[in-house]
Amino acid sequence: MHLALLGNPNVGKSLIFNSLTGLGALVSNYPGTTVVLSQGSVCYQHEMVTLTDLPGVYSLEGRSGEEEIVRQFLTRGDADALICVLDATHLERNLYLFLQATELAVPVVLVLNMIDEAERAGISIDTDLLRSLLGVPVIATSARDGRNIAAIVPVACSDARTSYIMVHYDTHIEAAVAALTGIYPIVRPTAIRALQGEGEDPELLDSAASLAKEIEGAHFMTTAQIVAANRHHCARTITSQVERKGSPHKDVRVDALFTTAFPGIPILIGILGGILLAVFLIGTAIERVLVGAMSVLLLDPISSLDLPPLLHQVAVSIVLAIQAGFGIALPFILPFFIFVSFLEDSGYLTRAAFLTDRAMHRLGLHGQAIIPLVLGLGCNVPALMSIGTLPSRRERVIASFLVTLVPCSARTVIIAGVLAAFVGIIPALVTYLLVLIVVVLTGLFLSRVARGVQFGLILEMAPLRWPDPRDALTKAWMRVREFFIIAMPLLIASSIVLGLLHYLGLIKAFQDLIAPFSTVVLGIPPYAITALIFGILRKEMAPETLFILAGTPDLAAVMTPVQITTFAVMSVLFIPCISTLAVLVRQSGLKVTLLVSFYTLTLGVLAGAAIHLITTLI
Repeated sequence: MHLALLGNPNVGKSLIFNSLTGLGALVSNYPGTTVVLSQGSVCYQHEMVTLTDLPGVYSLEGRSGEEEIVRQFLTRGDADALICVLDATHLERNLYLFLQATELAVPVVLVLNMIDEAERAGISIDTDLLRSLLGVPVIATSARDGRNIAAIVPVACSDARTSYIMVHYDTHIEAAVAALTGIYPIVRPTAIRALQGEGEDPELLDSAASLAKEIEGAHFMTTAQIVAANRHHCARTITSQVERKGSPHKDVRVDALFTTAFPGIPILIGILGGILLAVFLIGTAIERVLVGAMSVLLLDPISSLDLPPLLHQVAVSIVLAIQAGFGIALPFILPFFIFVSFLEDSGYLTRAAFLTDRAMHRLGLHGQAIIPLVLGLGCNVPALMSIGTLPSRRERVIASFLVTLVPCSARTVIIAGVLAAFVGIIPALVTYLLVLIVVVLTGLFLSRVARGVQFGLILEMAPLRWPDPRDALTKAWMRVREFFIIAMPLLIASSIVLGLLHYLGLIKAFQDLIAPFSTVVLGIPPYAITALIFGILRKEMAPETLFILAGTPDLAAVMTPVQITTFAVMSVLFIPCISTLAVLVRQSGLKVTLLVSFYTLTLGVLAGAAIHLITTLI
């Protein structure tokens, strides 16, 4: 059996999926797309049942990447049965998607989740009557406390059935559907979509357009509006029969604090700034312990072994890559994702997206993009992993460029440990301002040239609630595990390549080759370029390599303030680290990754050349 979870965003669908599959789920892209699907297995009656968590959508007829994938998944019959998860506190709105799914004649089980919150809100739902009206099994659940979760898979495997409920559309719509299904070998849902101008058959669309024009002339409404109104009316009729509302439990409403400019924006800055500071402090402390332990346990023993030079270089490269991977994932990514998971489960992130939506739209993004950009201040890797939540490929491409420009904690080390330490705090602050200007200008430019449709932001304000620590930790670990699966193999391979280049003397040859360009155009010594290259493996390695190649930790003794400034600015704007590039390939594809690499390389070189030129003229 292959089961699929379908539902609106924020209905607890993923929490149900995690409860059923545990930590054994696999995260992968839907074939030919960048939309991520989670898939796991559940054992039922000694048989393995595959369970797929589909992206949360409000409709099957939209044009976002998630809606197209869900529609394609369902129409292809990839699932034997659907587990349609509804929010019991918003039954009428959630039934709209359920009614669309029933038109596909797929066996369905209806899961009425958040029944505990409905009870607190004074809402009672007659599940027996709902089952009778829809003709499918109905299970009342609470994913937060595990109520009836264990019953979902057995019922879906043994009792899922197609619903006999049918939306009665306007007589003109019904006549048009009958005409199209009588002429073309199509099913009812395909005819309804064609009347709304959606589909791939040109002949069918032409016929449907003629009928739709007549319908719209008679109603002074578009066909899509008529269809949607009929579905909403059906959902409202069902809800009115099964739902009773009593007196809600008293609850403190704090949405006004979080969704107005004041004090909403100061609260947002305080929360995100506090998380960033906490992750930086926690990550730095853990990183020192991990890197030190790996040096003692791995690097020092390898150095003491009498290995052939080539084998020694490969072994050291592998250890350095492991150090880099664990030095990023556990200290920085895991705490960051724990905090973000708490914010997600609490319902606060939707309020943050609402507050920043107007500013983000100027950069061609949604308010939801504020989270990846803020995550990027800690580490670009988790920031890029989170852009998959953006609704369109256009926005994911723009976010890919902007996130890789955000100065992560490693770049902050360069600004603070090199520029501020040897030149001054003012140049360091100016560098931050320069990066902010570059991010804004890049966003403004991409918002005008990037192809695709920019969707309007429609956000459901999930209720504020206390998150479950176990769920937050589980979600954070799933994301960190994805980093190890995606980034670590490429990180190790890239480290070995750089080590071999150094062993073969190609790094030295490159340094000699680049010397004229380095000194004449950029005004920095050739070994600084080598340090920039090693910074691609890990940004902190750029200043570390510079200290080694310069022969002293006192850069002021061997480089001028202008040269140090040029190196620091180029390091911040230069090609992202290999971990970032690895995740970027996964999220946005090789083409976007190459474009980002070329763009950041060009920015870094132009910035370095501009600093050298301006200071020379002055």
